[in-house]
Amino acid sequence: MYWNLMRFVWLAVLVAASSGLAQPTNQINPLREFRHRAGQFNSVVTLPDFETTTNLLMFDLRQTIAVGNAGLGRIGALKPREVTFENTIRALDDIGYQISLADDRFGLIKETWTSAAMRNTATEALKQLEEWAVGIDYREDVYKAVKAYADTKPRLKGEDARLLADTMRDYRRAGLDLPKAQRDEVERMRKELTRLTTDYESNITKAKKALKFTKAELEGVPEDFLAQVKGTNDEYTVMANITWQYIMVMDNAKHEETRKRLITEHDNLARSNNIPLLQKILPMRDDVARKLGYKTWADYQTEVKMAKNAATVIDFLEKLKTGLQPKFDAELAAFRQIKVKETGDTNAQVRVWDWRYLSNQLKKEKYNVDAEQLRVYFPYQKVLDGMFSIYQNIFGLKFERVDAPYKWVADLQLYAVSDSKTGEPLGFFYLDMFPRDGKYNHFAQFRLIEGKALASGKYQRPTVALICNFPSPSKDKPSLLSHSDVETIFHEFGHAMHSILTRAKYGRFSCTSVPRDFVEAPSQMLENWVWDKKVLDSFAADYRDPSKKIPADILAKLREAKLATEGTRYRRQISFALVDMALHTQIHDSNAAEAVPLSNKVLSEVFLPMVPDTAFVAYFGHLMGYDAGYYGYAWADAIAVDMATIFEQSPNGYFDSATGRRLRDEIYAPGDSRDVNESIEKFLGRKRSLEPFLRKLGIEKK
Repeated sequence: MYWNLMRFVWLAVLVAASSGLAQPTNQINPLREFRHRAGQFNSVVTLPDFETTTNLLMFDLRQTIAVGNAGLGRIGALKPREVTFENTIRALDDIGYQISLADDRFGLIKETWTSAAMRNTATEALKQLEEWAVGIDYREDVYKAVKAYADTKPRLKGEDARLLADTMRDYRRAGLDLPKAQRDEVERMRKELTRLTTDYESNITKAKKALKFTKAELEGVPEDFLAQVKGTNDEYTVMANITWQYIMVMDNAKHEETRKRLITEHDNLARSNNIPLLQKILPMRDDVARKLGYKTWADYQTEVKMAKNAATVIDFLEKLKTGLQPKFDAELAAFRQIKVKETGDTNAQVRVWDWRYLSNQLKKEKYNVDAEQLRVYFPYQKVLDGMFSIYQNIFGLKFERVDAPYKWVADLQLYAVSDSKTGEPLGFFYLDMFPRDGKYNHFAQFRLIEGKALASGKYQRPTVALICNFPSPSKDKPSLLSHSDVETIFHEFGHAMHSILTRAKYGRFSCTSVPRDFVEAPSQMLENWVWDKKVLDSFAADYRDPSKKIPADILAKLREAKLATEGTRYRRQISFALVDMALHTQIHDSNAAEAVPLSNKVLSEVFLPMVPDTAFVAYFGHLMGYDAGYYGYAWADAIAVDMATIFEQSPNGYFDSATGRRLRDEIYAPGDSRDVNESIEKFLGRKRSLEPFLRKLGIEKK
């Protein structure tokens, strides 16, 4: 059922995400006032009641299961003449919603709590909860009651009709039409998969590797960074598992051996623990799919997405790969010239540990763009304030800083969101923005409370958390973001908007519960904002002299530089997507040991040869969260670029509040309560077009 879907939405590339604005209000109790005001709009705003001890966490797990079982029992006890929409279909959605509250809460604890004991207990609780949740699909008494209602062929409309159709589809996809012995085996394997995938994700979060370098070995890396990682004497410690540190060195370290050493360690993170798991997970997924009547796990997963099947996905990726080939070749040739010049070796070849560095050098040399020098224009708090101002304006919102009743880390921030015209409370978002030991090490929105129409007639407004890993501020400098970091902030906060602005009636359709190959589109679209001079001038300024804005010619060069390396960046993304599809179409019981060799082969053929004896896929978390779905980033990007043109053509461009309101009403509010193709076309006012996307990549349409 739907509660087994993703609990968080994360970004495709190894970059960064979002954070805070206005100061706490002067009201005596702003949270109480906010909740009272929500009642005037027949809605409810709440914060999660986080567990504070391992005993309480396990108690709440047992309570969630007990309450769920009681509710399922009530449905299962219904006689055919007693079934209604309310006591079967809606009741099942209500149970799923309650499960998701615990699942989302435990998931956040697992990935963010400072206590290792709490993280470990949350991991175990998730295994038990999700294994039990899988079993719900196989409650024959519940299925019998639900099917009895479906067999009445009720004349439902809108979301009610969609909820019934999707519920029955879920049962079919769970194997309820299979003979009992086969159905029981599918249930057993799905439960085992929940345990294995939770372990896989935990191993990635726990994986760490400290590398010691001398200052000479880190030549080219900014002094500000070196000051943060300096140890005693001439020793500098770089953490391969901390994304911003990894990228900083890979982008700037002049010595090839330094880059090679770092990428080798990075691509072997979690290897020993996760490869054995991968060799169990992939064949088991394949086996489940075949038992359910699908050719591959990729076909099973894509059935409920926009693409509908694996063949469509692979065709999309292969065409994109082929279209990018000339540009990719030209970019590699330009990179090679730089390497030849630097090394004096006329036979020098571009290696996988070179592309970030050489891409950065190309931008510096040909376009006179030094990404590190641009950081002074993007002090963290100013970027946040500026972004919040823009989003409040275009979406008609107000963000208010409030004190969080409970903080899992000292610098946690909490904001209340309301409609700027009516004052209607719309939800909350937390911001946990800097890296620390044991914390989730990428960038994601975690859903905590989803939107839903309650049995009381009131509407539960959402609460979410943005979990990110920006460079921490130092004693004498604020956290300074790169331009790509800023791009990511706008992206990640788009996920928060998608969640908080929901109006969907049922939990399974609210917030970001849309097809995986669309979920990134509304956020990817917002990345375009940070390439607009007017937008940047509204908040970006040299923190040492705020009167200095980013010069127009620098921004123009930045755009040129981005396009100059877009072929390389996108080929890398396509290589990940094709690896994902290869693993979920070609790995079976008989060849599980080929998972790593196959992945390295695809990555090497589509992008650049991998470092020998490495296992990047062991650290590729998307295989658990976006399995057979990584293609969705490119698929959604094609939609996102097209959607951005509507703002570009609007009277006030990226500041156009009328277009922002249309985005809010036609994309964010409905969620998955209607076909997303309908939502996209209502926003666009026309059919989708691929041309803007091809132009973005520098590919001429054939």
